[in-house]
Amino acid sequence: MSTIIAGRFETFAHAETTATRLMAKGVRQDDLTMFYVNPPGQHGTYPIGGDEAVDPGAKHAGRGAGRGVLMGAALGAGVGICLAAALRAWYAAPPQPWVLILVLVCATGVGAYAGSLMGALSQTSGRNVRVRHAGVLLAAHVSSDNTSLVANELRQNGAQDVERADGQWRDGNWEDFDPLVPPVPVGR
Repeated sequence: MSTIIAGRFETFAHAETTATRLMAKGVRQDDLTMFYVNPPGQHGTYPIGGDEAVDPGAKHAGRGAGRGVLMGAALGAGVGICLAAALRAWYAAPPQPWVLILVLVCATGVGAYAGSLMGALSQTSGRNVRVRHAGVLLAAHVSSDNTSLVANELRQNGAQDVERADGQWRDGNWEDFDPLVPPVPVGR
């Protein structure tokens, strides 16, 4: 595995200027590569699009929705029974049985729907998942001698998300780059 230091730039021109400065400081041209990283969710990993089968924050939402349906339906049925009893009490002539059943079914359905929504939302995580942002990535294959030089030069030239990675470097390219892996910041 090779050690790689990379930084994200807004434009290719800015990344190329930084690459020229790195080469002036002794970094070989075949130890530098530049490529564009698409925005999160647009890497086309799946045939229908997207990067992941399930949104990481919604992995457990189905289980929460199932529990919510049961609790909401039970609560809705209770409300439906109360409404049906109130209907019988308010009117002098008792309502038709199908009206009472309709009220009970509707209240149970609304309760189940609301319960599934609240149950699903309660199981989603609101934590921020670190993602790799879009932009031009300038990556350098480094040795222990020039790691800090490259990282500092990237920062001084305006690179964002300066990161350190271990990967396969072959023929001037970062062969096993994975845009789904969040960047690991270089220690200052």
